[in-house]
Amino acid sequence: MAGPSDDFHVYDTTLRDGAQREGISYSVTDKLAVARLLDGLGVGFIEGGWPGALPKDTEFFARAAAGDLELKHAKLVAFGATRKAGVKVEEDPQVKALLDSQAPVVTLVAKSDLRHIERALRTDAEENLRMVRDTVRFLKDNGRRVFLDAEHFFDGYAFSPDTALRVLESAVEGGADVVVLCDTNGGQLPLGLAGTVAEVIEKTGFRVGIHCQDDTSCAVANTLAAVQAGATHVQCTANGYGERAGNADLFAVVGNLVTKLGVEVLPTGALAELTRVSHALAEIANIAPDTHQAYVGSSAFAHKAGLHASAIKVDPELYNHIDPDTVGNDMRVLVTEMAGRASIELKGREFGLDLAGRGTEVGSALARVKELESKGWSFEAADASLELLLRGELSELDTPPFALESYRVVLDHRSDGEIVSEATVKVHVAGERVIATAEGNGPVHALDAALRKALLPHLSWLDAVELADYKVRILTEHPGTDAVTRVLVESTDGEREWTTVGVHGNIVEASWLALCDALVHKSMRSSV
Repeated sequence: MAGPSDDFHVYDTTLRDGAQREGISYSVTDKLAVARLLDGLGVGFIEGGWPGALPKDTEFFARAAAGDLELKHAKLVAFGATRKAGVKVEEDPQVKALLDSQAPVVTLVAKSDLRHIERALRTDAEENLRMVRDTVRFLKDNGRRVFLDAEHFFDGYAFSPDTALRVLESAVEGGADVVVLCDTNGGQLPLGLAGTVAEVIEKTGFRVGIHCQDDTSCAVANTLAAVQAGATHVQCTANGYGERAGNADLFAVVGNLVTKLGVEVLPTGALAELTRVSHALAEIANIAPDTHQAYVGSSAFAHKAGLHASAIKVDPELYNHIDPDTVGNDMRVLVTEMAGRASIELKGREFGLDLAGRGTEVGSALARVKELESKGWSFEAADASLELLLRGELSELDTPPFALESYRVVLDHRSDGEIVSEATVKVHVAGERVIATAEGNGPVHALDAALRKALLPHLSWLDAVELADYKVRILTEHPGTDAVTRVLVESTDGEREWTTVGVHGNIVEASWLALCDALVHKSMRSSV
């Protein structure tokens, strides 16, 4: 798969800046999953976090260095600050942590607004310049590629242009490859921002990047305006996640760069993955996908009946700015959740399924996906369940390793205040009827323990399978006591991770469906 050159950078900061969104709390496992999805899409750089400042970020880089993250397209980036004022760079523990992360690229944040230098850093402009130059040079001397995020650049440039430009000059003197102009407060508008970017490039000749917050709802527009003014490095987050109003949305920026400006920033064929990856990342963040999000939202190419529908029958392009298939999305007339044939075929190839000449089966699988999604199922972040569904529709799925007869879960509130769940399962496995009972600290834990107890003597691989993550979402379109629950279960066998989904009005049954899919998927892979 051919990729874009180093002439233009798509830089993702979902795992740091995006994680600052209220309501998002990524586990280390989540961070690894996010990075794999972004790498699969083909972004050039993935900022993994701030090692040394946050324990989870430090662990993430340690696991990546140990082989838990194998990137095919992207370079992993560690984020951190310049050395502290008055401290030798080689003695600054935060700078050392950047080297210890083993990330090949480091992005340093530096103050470029004189007011922040004097009031926040409590130092003077000359020491700030030395902090920038010393830290960039030290990291370069230790074999790292370095980018500089010039924090509050546009506000700083308006207040003291000389100070802001000298910060950029110090970074380049130290060896920085790109100086990134940051609209940290998100208060810029496109024309003014583009004018500043063009002016900075004309004055310095430096390679310039752009980082925009969305406080004026202009982050995407500002990013594109910066590109048109000469920036060749864009920093974005998945679905625009970020502090306050968020950041420039990766999927809108990439969609516009490729389809509107003709800048080929993704590997060949990857643009059709935009919608799937966007929704998968929303599931990992445990945030409902934005149905009205540009390019990738389920309503991005949706049309109500009437004038639009009549025109679309004649020519779909009359009411669509691009072919929805280009970004892996679908045009819809009825307001319903739909998966596209293109998405099914792309995922089929990813699973190693040859769908050529099997239009009937693909259509059947698509219909089944649409039926389930209308009931609250979502497969964007549950590839394992989707693979089972596809193989089932294609008659390429072996008989499951076990069959349920029944299960029962009870909750025991004991006199000492301890609450214990007990589950009993009756299953048929390897020609035997097995009954097993186990306790747990919750109904799902007890059910999982009882199922494992019943199956372990018959399935040699089961002991290696662990529950890595468990997410629950109450679907808001079914409010009150009749609400539908969606459960995502992430499992691991120490070598790979996979995610399954279950949906039901009862959280225990939704969990059971996801747990069963997890074991059936593992059994299928073990027999290959």
